[in-house]
Order: sequence, then C-alpha cells, then structure tokens
Amino acid sequence: MMECKDEHILNTIDYPEDLRKLSPDKLEQVCAELRQYIIDILSETPGHLGASLGTVELTVALHYVFNTPYDRIVWDVGHQAYGHKILTGRRGIFPSLRKFKGIGGFPNPQESVYDAFIAGHSSNSISAAMGMSVASSLKGEKDRHVIAVIGDGAMTGGLAFEGLNNASANPNNLLIILNDNDMAIDRPVGGLSQYLVDITTSQTYNKMRYDFYKGLRKMKLINNERRENILRFNNSLKALLTQQHNLFEGFSIRYFGPVDGHDVDYLIKVLKDIKDMEGPKLLHIKTKKGKGFKPAEESATEWHAPGLFNKETGERIIVHKLNEPQLYQDVFGHTLVELAEQDEKIVGVTPAMPTGCSMTYMMKAFPKRAFDVGIAEGHAVTFSAGLAKEGMIPFCNIYSSFMQRAYDMVIHDVALQNLHMVICLDRAGLVGEDGATHHGAFDLAYLRPIPNLIISSPLNEWDLRNLMYTGYKENCGPFVIRYPRGKGEVADWKNEMSILPIGKGKKLQDGTDVAVLSLGPIGNEVIKAIKEVTEEGISVAHYDMIYLKPIDEELLHEVGQQFSRIITIENGVVKGGLGSAVLEFMADKGYTPSVRRLGIPDTFIEHGSVPELYCLCGIDSKSIAKEIRKMVIKGE
Repeated sequence: MMECKDEHILNTIDYPEDLRKLSPDKLEQVCAELRQYIIDILSETPGHLGASLGTVELTVALHYVFNTPYDRIVWDVGHQAYGHKILTGRRGIFPSLRKFKGIGGFPNPQESVYDAFIAGHSSNSISAAMGMSVASSLKGEKDRHVIAVIGDGAMTGGLAFEGLNNASANPNNLLIILNDNDMAIDRPVGGLSQYLVDITTSQTYNKMRYDFYKGLRKMKLINNERRENILRFNNSLKALLTQQHNLFEGFSIRYFGPVDGHDVDYLIKVLKDIKDMEGPKLLHIKTKKGKGFKPAEESATEWHAPGLFNKETGERIIVHKLNEPQLYQDVFGHTLVELAEQDEKIVGVTPAMPTGCSMTYMMKAFPKRAFDVGIAEGHAVTFSAGLAKEGMIPFCNIYSSFMQRAYDMVIHDVALQNLHMVICLDRAGLVGEDGATHHGAFDLAYLRPIPNLIISSPLNEWDLRNLMYTGYKENCGPFVIRYPRGKGEVADWKNEMSILPIGKGKKLQDGTDVAVLSLGPIGNEVIKAIKEVTEEGISVAHYDMIYLKPIDEELLHEVGQQFSRIITIENGVVKGGLGSAVLEFMADKGYTPSVRRLGIPDTFIEHGSVPELYCLCGIDSKSIAKEIRKMVIKGE
C-alpha cells in the first residue's frame, strides 16, 4: 500500500462535493486512505472486507465524475459499498457499522439519500437502475445519470439477464459497471465467469468507433432510428476482427473494457468519455477482491467477511472454546456426507453458498454429487426437482431469505409433482448483523399454505440430524427443514440418527397453568424461561411441535382440552406461522383458550446481534418469562 504524502485528506471529505473539489493528483492518496480506513475499522468491527477493498478506486472515480446524489448509483448486493458509505456523510459513524442502532451493512435509502436503492439480495441493480433511468427520461431529467454497479458473481443471477434484455429493447441511457474480480463469495461458477476472464476488447477500437459515430451524428448521416443497425454492423465487424463475439453487444449494449479497476485516473477518464453517450452501455472493469491487504488478496473466500483480525499481522482472531457446540451449518454439512456415504442417490445443491452452508464437505467427499449452481436460487430448486424426478435424492440448501426468490419453483416444480427432495433452509429466523434483507423471517408463513410440503424445524443438532435422516428415508414428498445461523445447543452433537414421525411433536415438560408451544431452536429460550418462572411457583407445560405441517393434531387436542391459556413462540413472523396454525386449529375444533402469539412482529427488523434482536422482538427467555407471568398471574 502506498504511503500517504499529506495527512488525512479523507478527514476533509464529508460528502462527494468535497471530493470533487480536489485536484486529480490527490485522488490516489484518497484511495490509499480510504482503503486503510476500511481495514482499520473492520479489524475491530466485523463486516464484509474483501469486496469493499476491491472497489475503492471505482467508488472514488464514480463520486468524482458524477453529481451524486442527483446522479444515481445503484450498488448490487452492497458488500462492495463500504467506501461509498464513508464518502457520503457516514465516515464519522462508520465504526457503528452493523451494530444495533448503527449504520447498516448494505445501502438503504432510509439511511442516506446517496443510497439510491436497497441492496442485500443480488442481481437487482440493472433492473432497478433501468427503471430509474426511464423514470428520469419520462420526467424530463435529461441530465440525470443512472449507474448500476454489479459484480461478476451477481451477473450470474437470472434477474440480471432479464434486466439486460429489457435494457437493450427500451430507450434508456443506463450505464452498467461490471466489477469483475473473478470472485463472488466463493469462486463464481458457470460459463459466464470464464467468458469474463477471456473477453478482450481493443480500447483503440472503441475510441475509433465512438469518434466515427460522433462524426456521423454531426453530419446528420445517422439518427437514433438507424443507430441499432450501425451498432449491429459494428458488433459483427468487431467479432470478425477479434475472433470473439461479445455477449453484451449481442444485447445491443455498448461494451467498453476490460479496464484496470485500480487505476483511479484512467477510470475517471473513461467514465468522463462515456458518461454522456446515448443508449445503454457497459463498462467492464477488472479488480482484485481484498486489494491492498495481502491476506485478503490471497484468500478471498476466507476474507469475504473475516470477523475480527489483526490488521498488522493479518491474523484472524478466532476464539475457540473447549466442548463448544458446532455451527448448525457444519452439523448439516457433516451429516450430509454421512448420509451420502450410505446412499449414492443423495446429491447436494446450493446457489453460490457452499462455504456459508457447509456444502463444501460434500464437495470434497463426493465432488461429482455436489453442485454449486451460482447465484440462481430458482434454478437451484428446479435443478433439484429434475434430479428428484429421475430418482436422485437432492438436499437443496438455500438461505431462508434467498428462498423467497424461488417461491414459484417450490410451488410449480416441486410441490405440484410431490417430489422426494429435502429443502434445507439455513439462516432461518433472525440472523443478526446482516439485517432486514437477510433475516429468514417469512419462510414458515409463505411455505405453510403450499400443498404437499412437510415443514419442520429441530430443537437442537440431534434433531437436525434426525430430520435430515427422516427426510431422506421417508419418501413422502418435499421435506423442508429450517434452522438458524450460528451455534447449536450441544457439544456432543453426533447422535445415532433416527426417524422423527412426521406430524408428531414432543412434550418436553408437564405443567398445569399454561401450555407453551414452540417450534425449532427458539424452544431453548422457552426452556430457560420456564426454569425462571418455575422457581416462582408457576407450572408450565412445554411442547416442541417439530413439524409445522402437518401439525400434530393429537397434541393440539390435548392442549385444547387441558389448557385455557396457550402461548406460541416462533423465530419467524407472527402472522401466518405456528401461532396462526394453532389459532386456526382451535377455532376449527371449537376450543376457546386465550392464545398469545410471540414471534417476529409485522415490521422489518433492523440489524444487531441475535440476542439484541430476540429482546427487541420479545422472544428471548426474559421476555418469554414476562409473558408467562402476565398470562398466569395477572390474567392478561
């Protein structure tokens, strides 16, 4: 990393207008300071390091050339936008990144006017930016520029191609910047990734063609109606000369690049050259994920979101405790390998999250039976359905929040055909610091109405293994298992797996004053709450439902007949999930207990630690104990 010649230019930049006052020869130093500031803060405040280090020069160039916030920058995903946050009024509060009541880890218009559009799920930038570009045109804002910044990993998402296709067919002046670092979270997969590595375009050719185009326009020998024919001819000529067809120009989108994404001076020159060109255009820049911090450059996956680290030595600070429970994702990964060793029909599928969901264990043990399909959740589900249709038993692992993108495929391609496959929803419930875009809040509610689905959630790691075994062994159609982010409950997690009867819950404790019905690991908060109120003389019966669908009606009849007070608890939205299912049953069967539903309220939940968010939503042990007291002692 370069040494700063003057001290703290970054401290003089509160907003992009301050940046634009600087002479160009100061910008390299701004980039060095910005990169170091990101490293300094993230070493003590965990976040997404690698992607933002890779876009430092691009961020500075964009805000230097364009009149933000009037000009719109739409960041895809947002992992790459930390530098953007620092330059747009949030430098002073950047240490609060991803902390409760601090700034979020992703762009959000509610946080800053400079954040043009919400970012958290990938591949939406082109579609959103095109809509904004067309809106500007319709409103007569001819001088407003709209830029979509999308990574090569996000470009594998189907929505990105839908946006490209539409951008080529409708009048707009959209600028798409493809940040190609040959790296998503894990290494990107598929033909597009290799294509981006191999693609070459002559800068001399691009300049010559643009000058030629401007000359024809000046002589009035070409207009917008004839532009498409000229563009297609030029594309054909270029393909002939370079022996390579350009994917983006096949969409009738002007292509520039690839250019060095770490040369801030050249980026500024290119952006100034192309910013006022009419029609959609794409600038392809090559960057290095983790640029400027050697450990992150050498191990991009590990340093995508490294947690705490020593910024001087590059050593990650990982605290290991003896006899500590495993992460749920690791229990899934090891168990999948264990099952795959028993049956060669078992395969694993994940959309670009092999490390995050621990599919990596399966990939190592059975590389031909484990598939990372890229950022393509809909394809992951339907690909799994195709495998299941031909007799394989796929375990399709998708983060709960991302499964929302594949809802139609679950209904049309899986449930309608009642296929034997296991859908594992990692990161279900409140996930913590990633916030509203990543909370797996809705899966219980949006999956429950779908016929043929079995929906389950384990109390602990033993039951996660048991449910995986049940889903594999019981050929009963699509089998959903949801489990949270983070560590489990037991250190000795490797039990002898057994089938958990479908549609049957468990009574964990007898009681007489109130019945508490829980689903999934949130039941462990209930166990702690019951211990607290039992010492006060309150008698609580606790039922672990295990299955939301089919729900245990025999158990519910018992509860309905014996209790006038019921509390339901779930780590999901309170509308439509377990509590709603229990209320429906009680109403349908003529029971009239007082039912209190605890869960995620009808609002989008901010970011913070999981314990902080449990408390915020009233599903931590202290809040549960309080509700039990209110219902039993006060009769509320």
